[in-house]
Amino acid sequence: MNIGIAIKKLRKQKSLNQSQLAAEVGITQTSLSQIESGAKTPNSGTMKKLCTFFEVPELLIFLLATDLEDIPEKNRGTFEKVFPLVSGLLLEMFDLPKTLRDA
Repeated sequence: MNIGIAIKKLRKQKSLNQSQLAAEVGITQTSLSQIESGAKTPNSGTMKKLCTFFEVPELLIFLLATDLEDIPEKNRGTFEKVFPLVSGLLLEMFDLPKTLRDA
């Protein structure tokens, strides 16, 4: 699971560069770069600020960050069937393009 990838997808969907998003949520561009690269995990305060900025629940960020490898092997078949439906519904609910799931 790489939360940074999900944050990067959301940032790019809003056509923002790292400096712009970092300024909006009150962190440094370097810190955001480390989060997006997976070198650093955002703390709870930063996650809340990001969720507020993007107007999405934390759950959506975690969903976008989930990879098949994060799922126990015995449950991967179910995940592959359910994930597109659940993520599609959530993205639609928050008026985000379904391409965020795959981008």
